[in-house]
Amino acid sequence: MEATPTTEPKKRGRPKGSTKSKGEKEKDSTGGGGASQPRMRGSGGEKRNAAAEESYAHWKLLVPVLYDWLAHHNLVWPSLSCRWGPVLEHGNYKTKQRLYLSEQTDHTQPNTLIIANCEVVKPRVASENHISNFNEDARSPYVKKYKTILHPGEVNRIRELPQNKNIVATHTDCPEVLIWDVESQPNRHAVLGAAESRPDLVLSGHQDNAEFALATCPAEPFVLSGGKDKTVVLWSIQDHVSSLATDGTQSTESTSSIVKTVDNSTVGPRGVFQGHTDTVEDVQFCPSSSQQFCSVGDDSCLILWDARIGNSPVVKVEKAHNADLHCVDWNSQDENFILTGSADHTVCMFDRRTLTSDGVGSPVHKFEGHTAAVLCVQWSPDKHSVFGSSADDGLLNIWDYEKVGKEEEAGTKSPNTPPGLFFQHVGHRDKVVDFHWNANDPWTIVSVSDDGEFSGGGGTLQLWRMIDLLYRPKDEVLEELQQFKDHVIECAKT
Repeated sequence: MEATPTTEPKKRGRPKGSTKSKGEKEKDSTGGGGASQPRMRGSGGEKRNAAAEESYAHWKLLVPVLYDWLAHHNLVWPSLSCRWGPVLEHGNYKTKQRLYLSEQTDHTQPNTLIIANCEVVKPRVASENHISNFNEDARSPYVKKYKTILHPGEVNRIRELPQNKNIVATHTDCPEVLIWDVESQPNRHAVLGAAESRPDLVLSGHQDNAEFALATCPAEPFVLSGGKDKTVVLWSIQDHVSSLATDGTQSTESTSSIVKTVDNSTVGPRGVFQGHTDTVEDVQFCPSSSQQFCSVGDDSCLILWDARIGNSPVVKVEKAHNADLHCVDWNSQDENFILTGSADHTVCMFDRRTLTSDGVGSPVHKFEGHTAAVLCVQWSPDKHSVFGSSADDGLLNIWDYEKVGKEEEAGTKSPNTPPGLFFQHVGHRDKVVDFHWNANDPWTIVSVSDDGEFSGGGGTLQLWRMIDLLYRPKDEVLEELQQFKDHVIECAKT
């Protein structure tokens, strides 16, 4: 299949027309598929690929030392989004949990929203042998497909509803946001010509395509979106509920409600917010409010909004970065702090207390540890100062802003390590397009990358947890290591 040009300014996955499944790649490698597809990755070329391979080979040697658990899953098609869903079962050694995953096909098959069941191995259970012996070309036995939804268009972004994680919102290459009840949706077979699945609810309000900027609210069942029409749009799912069911407990709080909607009904917005001058790339709610939120875009602006006082920006930070902004996240444990990631390769942390209505505001700190555009940032659900960032350079960095400056004072900082960086996941060999911390197992992360040319498939999904010696209190770790040392000495004597 020949690559076709695309007029889109950027894609977090590979461009349309260049997507291939594992089977097609095998055809090409044996001469059965004609000329191979050109790599349309931006910059870097063969030097970047060689460097990525060298880094990956070194990383594999360190896996048993750095990780408490790692599962590697080779994907048939590229994926642009991955999210943890609800916990299904608790076992002695494993937790069974839902996982939501997108598939971006080449249109010989329908695009799909995959609902999978994952077995998440509990901390300090996996053996060193188990952690290191994974097969890059195989599907992981810990990830099993449960249901397939045939999605109308590509699945660019997935967000679960915190009030009921069986309800998910998706962004595609159209102006609407689609809402799905994954339990009530029928399982479908992804074959050419099959009718698309029907969403349970359609949210309308954008005047142009809205592809990536999507968020759900922790406080109430609200949805937020941004798009190419330069607007931010807010909906309340409860505005259009035909019936409500509780999650098994009697509560008057709206956050305990499970949404059931009229079949395939369309919902209009609560508000349309104008202030950006270019495409809105990401949006995020204030964790404690359905009326306060923020957005970032290709105009290099970070904007804070408050729906209670109007549809215009409350604070607009001009030139928050020196390039397009791709992502934003709001700290759920300290609501003063907001993260932004940009095409300028950096992550900025802003304190909203220092931002003013005239657009003045400098970041508390600028984190510089990537060599390409930052695609995703997210605060840890467990520790208020820890966050992750993934980028076009194939790296997923874990940072702790409380460590900034402390390494220098203690004299423990490596000269080549950026301030605040304390872990670097190098298990992906090309752009890490999305990742998600697991709120039920806070140091466990799912990440997905578009590295099909390396892995013999459409991309790579990884479930991983760094070893706890890296993030536990220093005194506690030293005490445990001393006990281990004493034990080894005692055993040697016998």
